[in-house]
Amino acid sequence: MNGKIEYEFFTKMWKHDSPGGWHFVSLPKNLSKEIRKNLGWQEEGWGRMKAIAEIKELRWETAIWFDTKMDSYVLPIKAEIRKKLSLEINKKIEIRIWV
Repeated sequence: MNGKIEYEFFTKMWKHDSPGGWHFVSLPKNLSKEIRKNLGWQEEGWGRMKAIAEIKELRWETAIWFDTKMDSYVLPIKAEIRKKLSLEINKKIEIRIWV
């Protein structure tokens, strides 16, 4: 995909505990370390890095953010995506991203 590196992993969606909190998935720490080591130069402000994500057959342009407290990247999952794919918190999902 346009020279981007593909990563595939299983993870669970979680919700940030702030009011109206966003939904996220965390990338595995080993993948996060690899991405940051090799592609960290692509980060913009706040550890943001452009990415393309895919769950099932749905693919969209997005970004991942490096969370220093969790020591991994997080990927936000918009309500539109959650509804289309019937995603639920704490259910395992397979995700592909291109960075």
